[in-house]
Amino acid sequence: CHPVNISQAMSIILKTPEEIAKMRVTCRLAAEVLDYITPFIKPGITTGELDRLCHEYMTNVQQSISACLHYQPPGYTPYPKATCISVNHQVCHGIPGDKALKNGDILNIDITTIKDGYHGDTSRMFIVGEASIQARRLCDITFECMWLGITQVRPGARLGDIGHIIQQHAEKNGFSIVREFCGHGVGAAFHEEPQVLHYGKPGTGVMLKENMIFTIEPMVNAGKPDIRQLADGWTIVTKDHSLSAQWEHTVLVTATGYEVLTLSAGVQPKPDWIR
Repeated sequence: CHPVNISQAMSIILKTPEEIAKMRVTCRLAAEVLDYITPFIKPGITTGELDRLCHEYMTNVQQSISACLHYQPPGYTPYPKATCISVNHQVCHGIPGDKALKNGDILNIDITTIKDGYHGDTSRMFIVGEASIQARRLCDITFECMWLGITQVRPGARLGDIGHIIQQHAEKNGFSIVREFCGHGVGAAFHEEPQVLHYGKPGTGVMLKENMIFTIEPMVNAGKPDIRQLADGWTIVTKDHSLSAQWEHTVLVTATGYEVLTLSAGVQPKPDWIR
């Protein structure tokens, strides 16, 4: 996810067929890292060990590069790990370390791979053992929010259509949308235009065009939407300590609608009721 920056100039890169082919590969690799790590997510394992396993898989098996490791946008210290792992009330950019997972925890693992110079970006929620009803519901509603947003994607639609349907679904279920971070264009650069807000008004914002590629990655809080940054300069948490969830896919605008690029054998399918 990317911090919202209202002053940015709009220069959206429409991808060529060759670039789209490369994006399909790197996005699938990102999803396959999450498939690989799934069986390791059990009580007692540390987030640092999960990060190490993911990084080894990227490096040794896929021959891909972690985009997160040493990533340094202006005003930040270099990010120290290969993945972002955000547990419970951590919203995003959680730094893996010696924290051991316990039964009932929920966590987001966010993977961005680089292969042949192109970035694939995806994240999933995981539940450690048995989680509370509220925690499971938050993960499920956030997943639905992402998919409802994806189904709005087609040429001629507007970014506000995506944000609106996500916001509506989260809020009608008693949850709130984090506004300070957003989805983003992705390709040869980790973060490109456009900014994809997860709230908004239908019919507003940038018009979607064929061959745009961007992420849809709503961050949904069980409590209030307010957030704060920890002293490490990266980790974002909910101000009220409520749980937070996030799911992310990278999406291509096609001639007739959308193609989700971050699919793999182990990816959770779209909910049946979402058309």
